[in-house]
Amino acid sequence: MPALLDLLTVPRLLPLPLLLWAAWSDLVSRTIPDSASVALAIAGLIVSAAAGPLPLALSLAIAAMTFVALALLHHAGGLGGGDVKLAAAVLIGLPPIGAYRFFVITILAGGLLALLHLVLRNLPAPSPAPSGAFLPCRLWRVELWRTRRPGTLPYGIAIACGGIWAVLTTTGS
Repeated sequence: MPALLDLLTVPRLLPLPLLLWAAWSDLVSRTIPDSASVALAIAGLIVSAAAGPLPLALSLAIAAMTFVALALLHHAGGLGGGDVKLAAAVLIGLPPIGAYRFFVITILAGGLLALLHLVLRNLPAPSPAPSGAFLPCRLWRVELWRTRRPGTLPYGIAIACGGIWAVLTTTGS
């Protein structure tokens, strides 16, 4: 049985770099690559299936219900489509307690993200970044500019925070 556990370590931890990639992409381009969501879903299926048919069914049911609820929110303009897919993909690999942890931390991180954007909205307008400026400096100026325009929050960052927390606190459960 230890060999099977070793084989499952990679799929259990694969969400970590994938979630960081999705969060980074959402920050810089306000898009989440479908390939990140697909890879998360595949890793989640492997982990849930290895745990047995009941854990797999529970994970898929929670992911499907969440997908439907978030798709309705997306339809109403409250969430991006990439966020919907990313959240559902993360949930496929989590047991129910992990899903609970994911929801709690994602909601808290989303609230902090919204608060940060409200604070940034009140900062002075940025001057253009000089060419060759350090990447974080350029991102900071772009984000200050984005907060003044109607648009979306990079909610993939909040989803990544929730997903990373849930993976790290439920690995091996």
